[in-house]
Amino acid sequence: MKIEAKLVGNVARAAHPQGCKVGVQKQIEYIKEKGKFEGPKKVLILGASSSYGLSSRIALAFGSGADTIGVSFERGVVSEEKMATAGWFNNIYFKEAAEKEGLIAKNFIGDAFSDQMRDQVIDYIKTEFGGEIDLLVYSLASPRRTVPSTGETFASCIKPIGEPVTGYSINLEKGEIFTQTVEPATQEEIQSSIKVMGGEDWEIWINELLKAGVLSDEFKTTLFSYIGPEITQPFYGGGTLGRAKRHAEETSKKLDELLKKEVNGESVVCVSKAVTTKASAVIPILPMYASALYKVMLEEETHETPIMHKYRFFKDMLYGNKREYDEKGMLRPDSWEMKEEVQQKVKEILDRITPENFKDITAVDVFEKEFMQLNGFEFDGVDYDEDFDIEKLKKLIP
Repeated sequence: MKIEAKLVGNVARAAHPQGCKVGVQKQIEYIKEKGKFEGPKKVLILGASSSYGLSSRIALAFGSGADTIGVSFERGVVSEEKMATAGWFNNIYFKEAAEKEGLIAKNFIGDAFSDQMRDQVIDYIKTEFGGEIDLLVYSLASPRRTVPSTGETFASCIKPIGEPVTGYSINLEKGEIFTQTVEPATQEEIQSSIKVMGGEDWEIWINELLKAGVLSDEFKTTLFSYIGPEITQPFYGGGTLGRAKRHAEETSKKLDELLKKEVNGESVVCVSKAVTTKASAVIPILPMYASALYKVMLEEETHETPIMHKYRFFKDMLYGNKREYDEKGMLRPDSWEMKEEVQQKVKEILDRITPENFKDITAVDVFEKEFMQLNGFEFDGVDYDEDFDIEKLKKLIP
């Protein structure tokens, strides 16, 4: 069968295997061109199959020579109607490339929130991974979480708090913008979002790993967050996402104290820049903001994709001497995005946008292409007319 791109709104319903392979290879090539750096050697990445998690894994494996464990929730090929997710193929092709370099690349597919997954990972670290890890990257993005201790399931939402918010957003399927109004979250939705996207699960992972004795001396952990400018504040600063991220920031402070005491370690939140991800594509208003931001940063030659951003973060900040902290003690590699002159230019673009001119005055074409490439499409040199054997694809296991 031929695998074609399929969008429903801003959600991809198809992934191209060969395109995903090329996407992974291009990220690896970028890291090899940038060069090696002194960093961790044994890494656990929660949420490792796409976007910032995958880019972190590639940057650390091919930049720092790290053996990696990746945990992700992905689906393999079931039938012609139910094909594998992009993350499933990314895991396969990352593992293949890393093992060619003599690196360990273990994939765990399943629910990272579950006790069973934590037990499996800890057992693997003890028996087959050298007994310790020196970095945990927390990059989970999930719509729901079941808490093991209670069995209760919580669903997250992306909504403002207090007042509805109206603004332009992009429909990638139709290639047009529309006015979107998002109603405020209920108190229950706020608390559920904190349960899913806050720091509770991160803290559980660290405590269980510490209890198991598998954290190295000077172990580090980082969680990826986002703050953004005024236009994103209804969701990130003052909305449900913001409440969850603030909870994660408070969790990091507790973890930092604990790790300093127990293993001379460190916990730090990384405030990342706005990039094209499966998650960012469905956050109200953000795709429009990102498209304007990309226009400005491309002109200033500071635009970064996830692999570019995470290589800089790990090399220069977490394991380098160019750390940029804010008043809360968080690392801020998003400083290029948040420069006053950049934000002023972005605001000027956003103030001028109409349904007729948005393609001319923003870099929406870049956002759209980067989104399609997340799913293996729109890469040069890929034969998108290739006829795939479904039974052979079913045999590909991460």
